[in-house]
Amino acid sequence: MAEPQSPQPETAPAALPIPSLEDMQHWTWVMGRAQQMMLEAGLQTIEDTPAIPIIPGFTDPRTLDRARDFWADSMKMWSRFLVPDLAAAEPEDPAHARDKRFKDPAWRANPVFDWIRQSYLLVSDHLQRSVDEIDGVDDKQRERLRFATRNIVEAMSPSNFPATNPLVLEKTLETGGENLLSGLQHMLADLGKGQLTHTSNESFEIGRNIAVTPGKVVKRTPLYELIQYSPTTKQVIETPLVIFPPWINRFYILDLSPEKSFIKWAVDQGLTVFIVSWRSADATMKDVTWDDYVEAGQIDAIDTVRDLLKVESVHAIGYCVAGTTLAATLAVLAARGQADKVKSATFFTAQVDFSRAGELLNFVDDEQIKLIEQVSPDGFLDGRYMAMTFNLLRGRDLIWNYVTNNYLLGQDYTPFDMLHWNGDTTNLPSKWHLSYLRDLYRDNRLATPGALSIAGTPIDLTKVATPSYIQAGREDHIAPADSVWQMTKHFAGPMKFVLAGSGHIAGVVNPPAAQKYQYWTNPVLGESFADFVTGATETKGSWWPDWIDWIRAQGDATAPVKGARTPGKGKLPALGDAPGDYVRTR
Repeated sequence: MAEPQSPQPETAPAALPIPSLEDMQHWTWVMGRAQQMMLEAGLQTIEDTPAIPIIPGFTDPRTLDRARDFWADSMKMWSRFLVPDLAAAEPEDPAHARDKRFKDPAWRANPVFDWIRQSYLLVSDHLQRSVDEIDGVDDKQRERLRFATRNIVEAMSPSNFPATNPLVLEKTLETGGENLLSGLQHMLADLGKGQLTHTSNESFEIGRNIAVTPGKVVKRTPLYELIQYSPTTKQVIETPLVIFPPWINRFYILDLSPEKSFIKWAVDQGLTVFIVSWRSADATMKDVTWDDYVEAGQIDAIDTVRDLLKVESVHAIGYCVAGTTLAATLAVLAARGQADKVKSATFFTAQVDFSRAGELLNFVDDEQIKLIEQVSPDGFLDGRYMAMTFNLLRGRDLIWNYVTNNYLLGQDYTPFDMLHWNGDTTNLPSKWHLSYLRDLYRDNRLATPGALSIAGTPIDLTKVATPSYIQAGREDHIAPADSVWQMTKHFAGPMKFVLAGSGHIAGVVNPPAAQKYQYWTNPVLGESFADFVTGATETKGSWWPDWIDWIRAQGDATAPVKGARTPGKGKLPALGDAPGDYVRTR
């Protein structure tokens, strides 16, 4: 579930010498050969990758046209080098100009490296464009080809290699190679732990400067810990809030620093807040299924809070996969005549209809599922596998950016709490995870009434009448906004859909005080996501205040803070301080 990247330090322009004509002739031959090798390697890699179908389109008659277009663009590029006035008259492609890999002036100041940069971008564009022109493949195959091709050309970027990156060459000369030794040390450390490092891990400690909102663990089961947070107001909203974070990551994404903490903010708004901290899977959880996360997880936590505070219902939040599960929980409760246990449901970037689930669908086929079975022989999937998968979705930012900065330039890691959380992986019960991939992502069975069941109770989302607040991220690459919007076509109750600026993480973790991004609302959901966007109204800043207004509109009754409203003072004694034990279990 990764998305943010650490700030990149500014680097002074490289003062490399202007090459001679002889040098230019030599590098012209080198880069001409490099272009040929990149094209050949890219096509061969796609053909040799088992998970990617062979591309019939490269053998059709239009191949000659594509080659002709490629060389025409190559000549145009050369013309810009040879005729300065032409370069000024024809500005660079805006997408190329914005490419952060080549933002340093050194990529343009030196003709050799400017040519390397433009040659690479030319090859990259043509390789990726060719996928859209292939005949004889369906949309799913084409999307997988796009994904594979993009990852191939990103790996080939000259910014990823010391000899073709002017910043690395300059740094190497300046430090006498110390940058490469520091980078090697970083790389060996990552190889040792089997995971790419994104930030300084020494800068953060759970319970010290992240996950510090005061509270107590009031329940512990083999599947989860239930944390209740200490109130900060004398009166609280009568209906408590129970938050279900995704078990793919640690819960404290909603409790980073006090300034970013959604949990602290919700407590300060007068809510009695509980959160579930899921246990990271081990061999003892090899038989855990989705039924367990619904029955022994969400329904059990809801009933526990209701009984503890002597209330009829709770407000519930489900984030990502826990939101998908919350939708199933609501359907189960509705089928059992217990829908009133949940007064309202809020969904953070959650999907129930996976027909438009985006690039993660590229990882759901028989071969990928077989691979997961092979790498989880003890009944649980190592969280590093999922971390790698999410990094691949944004390889340029979350893989190659760090290869360049930390391996080649040898830079120290920048402290960044979101990236620290992103690297704090959680193991998954493989039996459940495999069924999740098959039943939801591959076969989309949750969207079909009665196709799935929990403990014998059929799931029918059309029976869910619980008032729902559905939040999506405009730039979300894990749960695309259009896919999240599809939830509105399945529920029967009153719904409010909110489109937030940014993505899967920053679009959710956006405190009002930061005054960042924006959100869009529309009282008319429309027949499609495009309809919603067309008539939507933009509001600057965080959507959190809009959400709390919506929560209060569900019922504004309040209760004094006494007895069980304070953690450990009711029938459930405190088992320890927040953030608990499970969040620290590796």
